[in-house]
Amino acid sequence: MRDVFVAVAGWIEQGTPYALATLVDVRNAAPAPLGASMAVSLDGTIAGDIGAGCYEGEIVEAAIETARNGTARVLEIDLTSDDLVSGGSGCGGFLEVVTWRPAPDFGEVAAAIGAGKNDVAFPIGYERDGRPVEFSVTVPARRALIVVGGTTLAQELASIAARLDFRTIVVDPRPAFATAERLGAVAEIVVAWPDEVLPGMLGATTPLLVISHDPKLDLPALRAGLESDAPYIGLLGSRRAQSGRRNALRIDGFDEAALARIHGPAGLDLGGVTMAETALSILAEIVADARGRSGGALLQQEGTIHNTVRAKTSALR
Repeated sequence: MRDVFVAVAGWIEQGTPYALATLVDVRNAAPAPLGASMAVSLDGTIAGDIGAGCYEGEIVEAAIETARNGTARVLEIDLTSDDLVSGGSGCGGFLEVVTWRPAPDFGEVAAAIGAGKNDVAFPIGYERDGRPVEFSVTVPARRALIVVGGTTLAQELASIAARLDFRTIVVDPRPAFATAERLGAVAEIVVAWPDEVLPGMLGATTPLLVISHDPKLDLPALRAGLESDAPYIGLLGSRRAQSGRRNALRIDGFDEAALARIHGPAGLDLGGVTMAETALSILAEIVADARGRSGGALLQQEGTIHNTVRAKTSALR
């Protein structure tokens, strides 16, 4: 999603005509959150998508027309078909998409969204059935993912987490481990002891991963995590190490309810072997936990595949 606005900022700087196509309403299941957008230049170059399957071509054509004449268009798309011959996407929902051309000063908004340092909101005005409608989109700042331990796994986590719109911050007091050369994908490296900095870094939207394998780092990091309202606390290590860390925390006065907040060993059971596979399993658990899902196979689940959000104001997460 953020890459769409990076492309838009570039097109504006180059003077390239373009339009945006934004998802403004859904019914039943949805393949993308409200506010999801794709950008289409006048020459047909596409950035992003909104998960409309074979209907993306129709959206692109409408966006090109909007880029040409500036007239917003409303498209209603039925995704309930599961006919393989017709190419139905089978998502089981109805989408309402608006193609629109932003004002000339939208470049600052697009650049701010691309940077991801702050929440950015913008309105979309259009007409539906002859009536004016205003839809507001909020693109939040990149979320922080705090990782304690400048290990090889931290680099793999940061590489994948960036695609999930996380800004990875590694905390490690050891200068030999906490280097930009080793951790090129990490957004920020903090050379400090966890108990010195984590209380000011953790919050209700900040997952914490403790992966140092060193009790001198693990334990103060876990204490800080349990004393915060971090939504996820993950601990890497063997079951023996997990037991040892929990026993030490019990001695510190943490009860079983507090210890139950620790996801350890961290990650979903993917059977992974490599560092990249381990990072994938941990980040998958963070996503599942945030969405209130178990992380099991969709084949074995019932109910909707995509979480549905209906509102006229959207905050993309």
